[in-house]
Order: sequence, then structure tokens, then C-alpha cells
Amino acid sequence: MRVVPNLYPAFERQEVVVHAPEHVRSLAELGDPQLALVAEAWQERALANRELGYLHALVNEGREAGASLPHSHSQLVWLREPPPAVTTERPDGIAELLARDDLRLSERDGVVSAAHAAGRGQYELLIAPAERDGNPFSGSGLAAALQLLAEAVRRLRALEGPVPWNAWLHAGDWWHLEVLPRISVLAGIELGAGVYVNALPPEEAAASLRGALL
Repeated sequence: MRVVPNLYPAFERQEVVVHAPEHVRSLAELGDPQLALVAEAWQERALANRELGYLHALVNEGREAGASLPHSHSQLVWLREPPPAVTTERPDGIAELLARDDLRLSERDGVVSAAHAAGRGQYELLIAPAERDGNPFSGSGLAAALQLLAEAVRRLRALEGPVPWNAWLHAGDWWHLEVLPRISVLAGIELGAGVYVNALPPEEAAASLRGALL
């Protein structure tokens, strides 16, 4: 694993985390030990650069999701302060979502993956600690979250093939990963009005993903 500066940074500080020496094209191809190293890299870079502000960690997979390189990687972007998408979140909303058994996919080491109750697109997921936690950059929870992310992507690929997707970390009052498969095309309603049309009910998405053969 290596962490290198982004060759074409859009921000003052932007790094690329190369996930493996082998040429793997998807995070779903990484094993648990490799994913734990990815989490460790995110945590170490966050702690080493605390003075730079808020760390936005993300994965873009597939050209339609904004990936410019086929080799599995993630990006670390430092912002001067947490973005509105983080500061306006309601911890109560996360608690309500995780309490719904019909939306849960899997659990590992106190971290839960679930279909989003109000997803912007088909199979949108949320991966979060079962108990409220505001710090993803210590402990083993982030490794478990990335392992659940890889499992969810494998389930999604079993249902829909190698679809592009985005995932990002929100390090707010209740940290979590948000996962958005890029199956649906955003059109004028979504982009112009901020109203997202999702034809797949979350309960059906969760049931399909739970039943997918790995």
C-alpha cells in the first residue's frame, strides 16, 4: 500500500491511497487484511494532518463515478471545515435507520450495513457503528466498515454486474460511510429541484442484497 499526492489536485491537499500492489480493479477484490490496511492508512493520514482541517475520504469506482484510474484506490481531501452535508446531518435519523431490521444487511464488530431508507438512487447504503460514535480515526470500526463496504459491493455485483459507485466517509457526530451505486441517471428533477426519484423501495433493495450469492 502507498499514499501519494494526487497528480491533479482540485484542493490544497489531496492524496491517493493505492490499495494493493496487485492490479485489482475493485475494492470488492480486496481481502479483510488489505481493507484493514486501507483503514489504517486513512487513520494515520488523518492524525498526521489534523491541522489541515476536516478529512473527506472517498472512493470512486468506475468511469461513470468519476474514477480516472482502473487500479483500486481511494482519495483523501482536506477541507478547512466540515461541509454542510456533514454539519446538517441528524444523528437521530441514523439511529432510526439502524433500528429497522428490514433494512439491515450485515454486521461486523459493532458496525452495521443497511439500505438507506430515503436513498437518492437504487441500492444506496449506509454503513455506521451500531452505537453513536464521532471519531472514525481511532479503533477498529473503520476497518469493519470498509470490510462491510467490500461485502456490499460484492453482493451488488452479483445482482447487477460491475456497476460504478461512489462511497465517502462522513466524520460527523455519528460517523458513517455513504454508498451510492450509479445505476440511475440524474436528470432535471434531481439536479434542478434536488428531488431524487428512486424506483426501488429500500426494503426490496435490502432483501435482494441479503439474498445475493457471494
